[in-house]
Amino acid sequence: MTKFNKFINFVVNKIIFIIIALSTVAFFYPTGFAWMTKYTAIFLGVAMFGMGTTIDYKSMKSIVIHPKEIVIGIVSQFVFMPLIAWGLCSVLNLPSDIALGVILVGCCPGGTASNVMTHIAGGDVALSVTMTTVSTLLAPFLTPVLVYMFAGAWINVSLYAMFITVIKVILIPVVLGIVVNKLAGKKMEYVSPVLPLISSISIILIISGIIAINSDKIIESGALVTMVVFIHNVLGLFTGLGVSKLLGVEYKKATAVAIEVGMQNSGLAVSLATVNFAMNPLATLPGAIFSVMHNLTGSVFANVRRNGAQKAYNLKNRVEI
Repeated sequence: MTKFNKFINFVVNKIIFIIIALSTVAFFYPTGFAWMTKYTAIFLGVAMFGMGTTIDYKSMKSIVIHPKEIVIGIVSQFVFMPLIAWGLCSVLNLPSDIALGVILVGCCPGGTASNVMTHIAGGDVALSVTMTTVSTLLAPFLTPVLVYMFAGAWINVSLYAMFITVIKVILIPVVLGIVVNKLAGKKMEYVSPVLPLISSISIILIISGIIAINSDKIIESGALVTMVVFIHNVLGLFTGLGVSKLLGVEYKKATAVAIEVGMQNSGLAVSLATVNFAMNPLATLPGAIFSVMHNLTGSVFANVRRNGAQKAYNLKNRVEI
């Protein structure tokens, strides 16, 4: 079991290098990885189930009673991210299609992958899931208004479709995990060490599939779009982290807020661009590239935060001893 634990720690701690290696292979050999995107919901669902087993009633109740972090996350999501997107488009004077795509990404809610990254980072998963759910439910009302304000257009968003997605990918697997955790009790101690491995493998497969199906678009997009998407993503992560620290949010919750703010639902952005802006085909590119970028930067950020939490834990134990 010791060797297996070492293997788990290796995969979790070195996930970014594994992602880069497989993403490179997927980019040059897309046919071998494109099939993975058909099972994205399943991969996320499995990871969500694992996360659900780490959530108990007390943690969820605490979040409802003390909603400070949820408010910080939601405000940062729907205020700072659209502003950052609009600012980048204005300063860099981006072409209208690309600017529209960047603003679409900035106005979307948090993505479900943020929950997986928070799990890997050792952050507050219950808070992350709650923020994703709340922001997604608010998106049908806020996203169209924000896009209209910043991009000068109106988008028809289906509340029903988004709500169904949240239920399938987040709520049902998480609730099942919570129920299993409650019923299994102390027996969960035998399987809990494997859960980060499951989450890591899920992220690796998802990113590889995204890289594969978007390889042509990534080539066509050029360095400019990649640079803008990278800046927007990184600024989002550090905005969430900075606001959290400024308002005294503790480490694990700050990690969850930062990842939630920085990792948008880029899949929704691509869908909205495709359906509502057919005359602006390049508007899908920022969302497609962001799907890759935010997972890569999110993986790096998650590992940094995970290592930071571990160092703090070790230091605390030494002081107590």
